[in-house]
Amino acid sequence: MSVMLHRILRPALKQAQLLSAVKNKQPLWRHETLVRASSACDATIRSLEDCLEVNYGGAPMRFNYVWLRDHCRSDASYNSSTNQRNLDTASIDLSIRPDNTTVQDGHLVLTWPGGHVSKYSLSWLAENSYEENKQITIQPRILWNSDTYKKANIPSAKWESFMSCDDEVKNFLRNYLLYGIAFVDDVPATVEATEAVTQRVSLIRETTYGRMWCFTSDFSRGDSAYSQLGLDRHTDTSYFQEPCGIQVFHCLKHEGTGGRTLLVDGFYAAEKVRQQSPENFELLAKVPIRHEYIEKSENHRNHMTGIGPVLNVYPWNDEMYLIRYNNYDRSVINIVPHDLVRRWYVAHRELTNELRRPENELWVKLTPGKVIFIDNWRVMHGRDSFTGLRQLCGCYLTRDDVLSSARVFGLQA
Repeated sequence: MSVMLHRILRPALKQAQLLSAVKNKQPLWRHETLVRASSACDATIRSLEDCLEVNYGGAPMRFNYVWLRDHCRSDASYNSSTNQRNLDTASIDLSIRPDNTTVQDGHLVLTWPGGHVSKYSLSWLAENSYEENKQITIQPRILWNSDTYKKANIPSAKWESFMSCDDEVKNFLRNYLLYGIAFVDDVPATVEATEAVTQRVSLIRETTYGRMWCFTSDFSRGDSAYSQLGLDRHTDTSYFQEPCGIQVFHCLKHEGTGGRTLLVDGFYAAEKVRQQSPENFELLAKVPIRHEYIEKSENHRNHMTGIGPVLNVYPWNDEMYLIRYNNYDRSVINIVPHDLVRRWYVAHRELTNELRRPENELWVKLTPGKVIFIDNWRVMHGRDSFTGLRQLCGCYLTRDDVLSSARVFGLQA
């Protein structure tokens, strides 16, 4: 299988595996030293010119010598109580090599010049090898269109149990991580209750819009969200250098018609582009685009700029982790060479067409008591136009703290 074909098919294979699980709950070297471990470990090691090759469990892994010394877990080099490094990395000789190399009782043991001994569990080395990490997913996800999400029949968390039971919070976070959206029902229709429910999973990120905000269609800010107009799918704060991680909405009151909330899984659409046009996907992941927010009113003056590609992927495994898509706030394209501009527009149009497919649109009517959490790095939101008084409150949450909460519960994030 070619590398390109493997990269195209790999997300689909992972998606099938996740859906199934949810449904059922050689370079040159100066010299070579071969050391074979006991049959219980079944590991061999070879000293190459600039690294140590460890064959463990049938998979060869390569570890640079400086890397090995830098990652020593001895008390002198590492504080296991604080999980912080004691060793001054800049003090390591960049040409360092171990004097002795062996495998004992499932551990790689290295003796360095000067007599310092480093000991590494073979399983720890396997877990932290590049060869392993280029194949694994940082954040398991289930990509969805409207039909997929509805058929999953994902339950909402309930206010009372959410506020008192950690298991309810854990299940909520699991759904949020997998789908990029999650709901809490029966929340009192107040700003104070909305604030309380968000703080069960994260810290609130204060921005120019405040900490907790409550707004209507009064045009009090220089943003089309403060109107009765319909809004196309978009991610928020694309003009921040680091867009806000989580968007929270709670409709406290609506005396009128319309105003449904639109949700679209941006990663689902982007994955379609990757499968159909890998070159367009790559362009969207590499070409930097500027987004801008300029506000000049009597009470608010802001000029914010964020620069980054529409799609962000981890370079070692091609996994998407952020989409920055907002046609309202995209600024002048003036940092892209002429020969790339038209190609970028073609790629952007393909992504837009995927995002706007009706089958990819999930429409939700937010009512008092229903709070939605949206992964703003993945899921886009929009709305119908509406009539009458519609009052919403909400906030942005810090992404790091949401993920930290999930990891504390033992979830992969």
